[in-house]
Amino acid sequence: MTRKTSKASTETQSQDAAAAGQVARTFRVGSHDIEARPVTPGLYLVSTPIGNLGDMSLRGLETLAGADIIACEDTRVSRVLLNRYGIATRPYAYHEHNAERVGPKLMEALEAGKSVALISDAGTPLISDPGYRISQTAIETGVPVIPIPGASAPMAALVASGLPSDAFLFAGFLPSKDKARRDRLAGFATTEATLMFFESPNRLAACLKSAADVLGADRPAAVCRELTKTYEEVRRGTLGALAAQYEDEAVRGEIVLVIGPGSTPLPSEDDVDALLVRLAADLPAGKAATEAARITGFPRKDLYQRLLNMKDPARANTE
Repeated sequence: MTRKTSKASTETQSQDAAAAGQVARTFRVGSHDIEARPVTPGLYLVSTPIGNLGDMSLRGLETLAGADIIACEDTRVSRVLLNRYGIATRPYAYHEHNAERVGPKLMEALEAGKSVALISDAGTPLISDPGYRISQTAIETGVPVIPIPGASAPMAALVASGLPSDAFLFAGFLPSKDKARRDRLAGFATTEATLMFFESPNRLAACLKSAADVLGADRPAAVCRELTKTYEEVRRGTLGALAAQYEDEAVRGEIVLVIGPGSTPLPSEDDVDALLVRLAADLPAGKAATEAARITGFPRKDLYQRLLNMKDPARANTE
C-alpha cells in the first residue's frame, strides 16, 4: 500500500481514470480510500470471506484493486464484496459451465502480461471449484501462480471442532447415493487422520447415519454450520448421537462435517489372509482383491499379489 488519500481526492482520481477509460485502482477500508500498488503479471488465487465480509485480508483487497482482471464464479456474489470495499474493477464470470470458453481468454490475457485475480464465491479458490483448470494451464505455460491466503471453511471447521489437527484430510463432497457414500466412507475407515467433508443440508441426516454405520457410532465428530455468519453453529458429539439429533431436524446453510480419526487398529496379516480366502471362495481373484482393498484400505495391487501367492506358494518362494 503506497498512501492514504482523502475521499475527495480519490473521487477526483476515479473521475480522471473514468475519463481516460481506466478504472481507479483503489480500495476502501472504513472511511479511508487506499491506492493499490501495481500488481505484477500472473494468476493470483485470492481467498475471500466464507460469510463475514470483515474476514477479507488487506493483501487480498490490494490484489483485487490492483489486478487487471477479476475472474469469479458469480458476478452478483462477488460484486457485493467488491462494493463493500470500494473496488471498481468489473468482475468477469468464470465457472464450470463456461470454463471451456472463458478459460482460453483468461490465458490469452495472462500470456499477454496481464494480472488476473481469481476468486470463488466464498473461501479459497480451487477448493471444490473449477479454478484448478486454469491454474494447471498457467503452471504448464510458465505463468506465475500466486496464492493470496485467507478464509477457508475446512480450516475454520477443523479448529472449531476440537478434534485432532495434527493430521487431517479434506475430501470435498461425499456421493449423494447411499451405497456410493458408504463405499467412499469405507475407504477412509483406517485413515489415521481427522476427516472433513462438505455436505448439503438436505443430505446431512443421511450422511451422518451412513458415517455412523460405516465408521462407528462412537467415533467423535462435529457438524459445523454457517461458519462466520450470523447463525453460526457447531455441534460436537459422536456420529451416533449427531445422527439421532439431525434425524428429524430441518437444517439450512452451508455445512462442514468433521470426523475424528478412528481408534480401530489395522487388521493383522492373518486377518487379511482370512478375508482374502473368504472373498476368493465366491469371487474371482481380481474382484476379491478389490473388495478386500475397500474393506481394509490396503492397496488393491498388494492384496491381489498376496492372494496369488496364497494360491500358488511355489510362486511366492521364487519371487
